[in-house]
Amino acid sequence: MDKGISAICGDAVEELQKLEDCSVDLIVTDPPYNLNKDYGLRQDKLEFEEYLDFSRIWMREAKRVLKSDGTMYIFMGMRYISYIYSILEQEMGMTFNSWITWFYTQGIGKTKGYSPRHDDILMFTKNARDFLFNLDAVRVPQKYYRSVNNMRGANPGNVWEFSHMHYCNRNRKKHPTQKPEGLYERMILASSKENDLVVDPFVGSGTCLRVCQQTNRRGIGFDINPDYINMTRDRLNEKFEGFDSIDEKMKRCPNDLNDSQIRIEYIENHIKWFLKNHPDAIYDFLTEVKEKYLAKMIESGQTWIFDQYGVIV
Repeated sequence: MDKGISAICGDAVEELQKLEDCSVDLIVTDPPYNLNKDYGLRQDKLEFEEYLDFSRIWMREAKRVLKSDGTMYIFMGMRYISYIYSILEQEMGMTFNSWITWFYTQGIGKTKGYSPRHDDILMFTKNARDFLFNLDAVRVPQKYYRSVNNMRGANPGNVWEFSHMHYCNRNRKKHPTQKPEGLYERMILASSKENDLVVDPFVGSGTCLRVCQQTNRRGIGFDINPDYINMTRDRLNEKFEGFDSIDEKMKRCPNDLNDSQIRIEYIENHIKWFLKNHPDAIYDFLTEVKEKYLAKMIESGQTWIFDQYGVIV
């Protein structure tokens, strides 16, 4: 396992208590939602107030270890998210920043009532103004080229579309609530720097640590189930071939790239900016480039970019 990445078997609260005050730059975690999921050693089924008390205890410890300019992202299901929000803001004095909606196309089927098609992520900071947010690291491509636009991209907003971790995904593990790496990539790139310390108190299948490993962050993850810790350690030893999910907007090529010099510079930058951790998406991006600009690129002698990535012209 990489130096600076630790997967530790233990209770989240007990392990958080071992960390020093104000020692962690970022916390990103997907705690149990109390929906009666089977996590091996424990059934995710507490009484209502028991669950809120459990949440208070681990979140207080999380706040204690967070640096003064640190950020916390918490995945949470619909039933409890408003209570978690209230605890963080009203009881713990943290500052609300964003309520992120993760939209996906497939979810739980219902015949009475509407089928869920999203999960939510709360973003809170320890300080109202002094916190890190690397917007350039998480921008998404513009729809059109305009000289007045920032071609590094636009703010991704607070509604994110990533596919679920379907069982056919090459990276799917035997964990009931595995989340896509693309979600963690965006949060970790936005709210930490290289060599910062990121902690996940409920590491599960190891998504957070895998993303830390590939983005040059230090990471610590806890889980009470030794099978999940072994799963995480095995995952960290796998060959990296790109993250297992991507926001589809990252592959889109802007319209109106008519100037030949601007066009080729943009295409090269797009691959560097948006697809650095997604090499398997480069082909799709260049296929769209070909569809939009092939005639112009033949005329300007720029088709070498297709050859470089195996796109047949």
